[in-house]
Amino acid sequence: MNLQKVFANLPFDAELLLYIGVPVVGLILLLIAMSLLDSRKQDMRRRVEQIRVGRTPKEHKKDTVNAKRNTAESNIAAIDRLIKSALPRRELLRKRLDRAGLRISIARYLLFCLAAGAAGTAFNIVIMPMPPAAAVLSGVFIGFGFPHLIVGLLAKRRANKFLNAFPDAIDLMVRGLKSGLPITESIKTAGEEVPDPVGEELRQVTDAVRLGQKLENVLWDMSERLDLQEFKFFTVSLAIQSETGGNLSETLQNLSNVLRGRRQLKLKIKAMSSEAKASAYIIGCLPFVVGFFIYLVNAEYITKLFIDPRGHLMMAVGGIMFLIGGTVMYKLVKFDI
Repeated sequence: MNLQKVFANLPFDAELLLYIGVPVVGLILLLIAMSLLDSRKQDMRRRVEQIRVGRTPKEHKKDTVNAKRNTAESNIAAIDRLIKSALPRRELLRKRLDRAGLRISIARYLLFCLAAGAAGTAFNIVIMPMPPAAAVLSGVFIGFGFPHLIVGLLAKRRANKFLNAFPDAIDLMVRGLKSGLPITESIKTAGEEVPDPVGEELRQVTDAVRLGQKLENVLWDMSERLDLQEFKFFTVSLAIQSETGGNLSETLQNLSNVLRGRRQLKLKIKAMSSEAKASAYIIGCLPFVVGFFIYLVNAEYITKLFIDPRGHLMMAVGGIMFLIGGTVMYKLVKFDI
């Protein structure tokens, strides 16, 4: 059977879909292979280290700390050098991934971006359809914007979980201090009792102190990485107490009450602004929903927006006005405490 005749009878450009789909599938398979290779290497290193020190996995995880910092962004040296030369401020991206709780390399994140951009370009060319230049530009926007949005949402969700459990961790520290434990042991106890992500961060503090770093320096580094006002309050409280002295348990108890009050105020603001946010979501989604239903009813009618240059101009003007309106509504319901 002649493949050209088969492609000609299909309702879409099957050859173009094949040319774009094969690289996308290849990128996805490469991503899966890198993930499997990385996990196998980590498992092999862990087993070798356990055999070398002669400990069980549980004892090894509990009693040893990895003092070597891994600065490589990829398992492949050439890709690692390319990332370090092409991304001069990669530490900002690394901190953003850490805030989201994603323990992945920058190379893997960039591979996700590339796969999302290729998939978006293929969708715009084959399904919409759009001109190649516009499809590529939109694919670039999707490739960088969609993963950035996902990481931002994950970081926000992790920050909310951290703030919800952090006052309980401070209360555990207060009880430890009142029972006669030092602050480092109190932080260690809180890290073991409080669920993640608070427990995970406090365990990192304990590990760094065990390696010889000063508690104050570790807390300041973690404050910069987390970028949360509540944790900065905690760091400032310990720093001031270490210089001036005083009752640390009483200071932390007052801080716990302040953090709970801030959380209650945020919830109250969220409840009062929920109506305005719902209206903004409805108004923002309305153009896309209406356009989708028009495409289902009469695809030829709305496709002219993506083909005709005048439609491109109208879409550009509408997109700019949409962004301005969304920014204004966001500022109206955004309150800083």
